[in-house]
Amino acid sequence: MKTTLMTAAALVLALGAPAFAEGDAEAGEKVFKKCKACHQVGEDAKNRVGPVLNGIVGQPAGALEDFKYSSVLQERAAEGLVWTKEELSAFLASPKKYMKGTKMSFAGLRKDDDIEDVIAYLATFE
Repeated sequence: MKTTLMTAAALVLALGAPAFAEGDAEAGEKVFKKCKACHQVGEDAKNRVGPVLNGIVGQPAGALEDFKYSSVLQERAAEGLVWTKEELSAFLASPKKYMKGTKMSFAGLRKDDDIEDVIAYLATFE
């Protein structure tokens, strides 16, 4: 009986949590072309209009010391924002809606698959 209740509770928790499928990093590399005007990744990456995105997945917001973030991002960073897959997903869908006052002018990615794929691609850079 106890095991059945624990199994049922685990199932309820799993079903109540938002699903986040693993993206395709190779497809994400193609989607990332939309981001390259402002962001770089890789060994020789440098800040542009936007910061280098190496290690962004799981990183605290505003973590690069040599980049001047918007005041709203600095505030969210001070509140403890971490760029989890879920937070990145919400931000990439609509940066200005997610974080009013962001300097990021990109309108967002419309397709959930594109968002998942670009996050999978970014996760390959540490």
